Amino acid sequence: MVAASPVSLYAAGSLRGALLDIADAFEAETGIPISGKFGASGLLKDRLIGGEAGEVFASANLEHPQALARAGLAGPAVLFARNELCAFLRPGLVATRATLLDLMLDPKVKLGTSTPKADPSGDYAFAVFARAEAMKPGARAALEAKALKLTGAPDCLPAPEGLNVYGHKLASGEADIFLAYCTNARPLAKEQPGIAMLRLPDQLAVGADYGLTVLNRASQSGYRLAMFILSPQGQAILARHGFTAPGLPREG
Repeated sequence: MVAASPVSLYAAGSLRGALLDIADAFEAETGIPISGKFGASGLLKDRLIGGEAGEVFASANLEHPQALARAGLAGPAVLFARNELCAFLRPGLVATRATLLDLMLDPKVKLGTSTPKADPSGDYAFAVFARAEAMKPGARAALEAKALKLTGAPDCLPAPEGLNVYGHKLASGEADIFLAYCTNARPLAKEQPGIAMLRLPDQLAVGADYGLTVLNRASQSGYRLAMFILSPQGQAILARHGFTAPGLPREG
């Protein structure tokens, strides 16, 4: 019997844990292995447009898979998960939802984000800054000017193998506050229990819609993987990792 060829999956780094579990469940059910490449969605999109042989693309936004569709390289983008931004605070730094913006604006506080355009997490962080303007005039420009773009770009230093990059940046002192996806809460609680997570106040809250597409060059196995991610089984795994999973059946 000939072994099935691996499906080439390109996916946002924030999906690594969930999609690795989905890949295990998919292979157990179908016998088809997955070859995953994880990273900043914008950079992965550029690689796929440049001709790399991916089959399924799971992005932390809808825009990047839609760009592949507009370029004639993929089918339509489908919403398959939702996330949101939270503030992660280094050990010893204390804030409430009411005081968070003032702390972010404090010149002494190092504010970390990912890199806009390269990584949707950075775009969402800058959307938070835009919302801050309505709460405090001048806040947007001040936050944009002080934001340290510590992850997402090709020249950003990665975390040591196996460590959450945001926890590493906070523990190393590169940032005092990091705006990152709330789904980092579970891995950070295991690695860096002293790091606090704070949900953004309603006036600043920004959600993230994750998009999935299948490349035109994909094998039948690639389409099967995409359907598995969208299935109740795949959606339940995403939910266990802290994502809102729009494909789960309603209860009751």
